[in-house]
Amino acid sequence: MKNYKVCVYAITKNEEKFVKRWVDSMKEADKIIVLDTGSTDNTVSLLKDLGIEVHIQEFNPWRFDEARNASLKLVPQEYEICVCTDLDEVFEPGWKEKVVNSWDDKVTRLRYNYNWSFDEYGKPATSFMINKIHKNGYYKWTHPVHEVLTPIKEENEKICPEVVLNHYPDKAKSRSSYLPLLELSVKEDPLDDRNMHYLGREYMYYQKWDESIATLKKHLSLKSATWKDERCASMRFIARCYYAKGMKKEAKEWYFKAIEEAPYLRESYIEIAYLFYEEKDYLDAYINLRRALEIKEKSNSYINEEFAWNSFIYDLISICAFNLGYYEEALYYVSKAIVMDPNNLRLQLNLEEMEKYTKKSE
Repeated sequence: MKNYKVCVYAITKNEEKFVKRWVDSMKEADKIIVLDTGSTDNTVSLLKDLGIEVHIQEFNPWRFDEARNASLKLVPQEYEICVCTDLDEVFEPGWKEKVVNSWDDKVTRLRYNYNWSFDEYGKPATSFMINKIHKNGYYKWTHPVHEVLTPIKEENEKICPEVVLNHYPDKAKSRSSYLPLLELSVKEDPLDDRNMHYLGREYMYYQKWDESIATLKKHLSLKSATWKDERCASMRFIARCYYAKGMKKEAKEWYFKAIEEAPYLRESYIEIAYLFYEEKDYLDAYINLRRALEIKEKSNSYINEEFAWNSFIYDLISICAFNLGYYEEALYYVSKAIVMDPNNLRLQLNLEEMEKYTKKSE
């Protein structure tokens, strides 16, 4: 193995439940440093008991970028490779060797696989590539939330798909700070297309439909907003907001814009198909779902959504096919849905009903 020293650095607050699992995963590194930002539970003592170097610093007002930068400054210069993770994340074993073997003196950052969520059967649901493994002294963190590594020297990124990081979040943890931090981020840099998109999405999560529509349209108007995947997502979110406001005509218009923007992504076809399904327009729903199924490759970006790649699409198209009298197709698709979601009783009942109609039609 090449002779590069690797340091994992992280920020944490009240994550005692994750400490042992995280340390077990990260201990392949040559050094682990944690900056605690104000825990009131046993996080700090548990980390220290496991031999981890812990520093304590509180930030008021809170910003993710400032905390990340403070933790990064704790990494000694002799550690060439810096690995930023959170305590709710776990590397698959052997990660350090893969990182070091992919590294050379010209590399400044690695991009690797990230399983952001898992389904009830433990299979990856939403996956994409991230790049938080980087060369020491070449980056700083920017933005109050949804912070990113920003190069301060010329960068050279390399893809290392063999490295896999899994995310097992605390679903009870509040994300209430995200909205004001995103508003601050956009105020600080109104031309940053990424955070404008995130702010519009956050407004949608809070059901602030008009604010979301206006912000997402601002995102689309920015000269720097050229990434089609993200533009497509903004258009889909605008459509969702219009639909929530009862404006179905406008919703359809924006879904069609989303399809035109990125016809290689499943999500837009499925979302408009569901709209048609709710209107009992089973033919248009079926047509769009068939188009979605023609797309076989999932994107490697955070834009991909779980519903586009799990049993949902097969479940929905089976119902549409059944209502159109395509009984054999309905049976085929519901069977595929059951393979992906075997504990779903409703799917089992649908299968039994579709089998009856298939036999009658023979």
